Amino acid sequence: MEWLDEAIVLSARAHGENAAVVALLTPEHGRHAGLVAGGQGRNAQPILQPGNRVKAKWRARLIDQLGHYTLDLANAHAAQWLDDPVILAIIASACAVTEASLPERQPMPGVYAGLATLFGLRDAELWAPAYIKWEMGLLQALGYGLDLTRCAASGAIDNLIYVSPRTGRAVSAEAGAPYEEKLLPLPPFLLGEPSWEPAAILQGLELTAHFLRTHVFAHPHSRVLIAQDGDLPRARQRLIDLYRKMAENDERGAA
Repeated sequence: MEWLDEAIVLSARAHGENAAVVALLTPEHGRHAGLVAGGQGRNAQPILQPGNRVKAKWRARLIDQLGHYTLDLANAHAAQWLDDPVILAIIASACAVTEASLPERQPMPGVYAGLATLFGLRDAELWAPAYIKWEMGLLQALGYGLDLTRCAASGAIDNLIYVSPRTGRAVSAEAGAPYEEKLLPLPPFLLGEPSWEPAAILQGLELTAHFLRTHVFAHPHSRVLIAQDGDLPRARQRLIDLYRKMAENDERGAA
């Protein structure tokens, strides 16, 4: 058995003395693992960084075997942002969320296209809001999409400032006022406002994290990344912690 596909590296884990088990996301073969001989070597390490785009050749004697990869680097996305720890944290989070949420070997070309578009961004300021919108697209692809078009209670399309944690639908300020403590904040940039300060990004990360925990990671595909049902991958939690500190610093600076 053999196939060729483009791919994004999600993770590489040591296997034996020199090899690595590498998880890729491909448009035609979904999330797919394979063995890379010499994957722990100096020459392979730059290729196997999470977020890198590669050309992959997979071979196995039988379709249900782990198989072996031959990989050629196409774009070293992470290397372009070595001086930007926020973007590196976003790349790590996106790769971990992808690996933990997608079923193995099930093609999801829309998720792949969205991740490739995210990693191809050139404007550093767009990465955080684009990442949150990518997670919303992932939730949609998995059947848990959010509806932010109108108020779930009144049908109004104006003054939407909350999201129902149960249904994922927007709620207006008026309809949500009696239930404010039970609702999730809806950051304005998700409705088209051109502003995404750290506090708003934190709201967006916590919004999508709620639905990832409740639906996607309630029964995770990877026990390597999700130790207990409802947890977030560590890289995803680190991203929340990073933006929480950034928001707190902004608040102290404004005081």
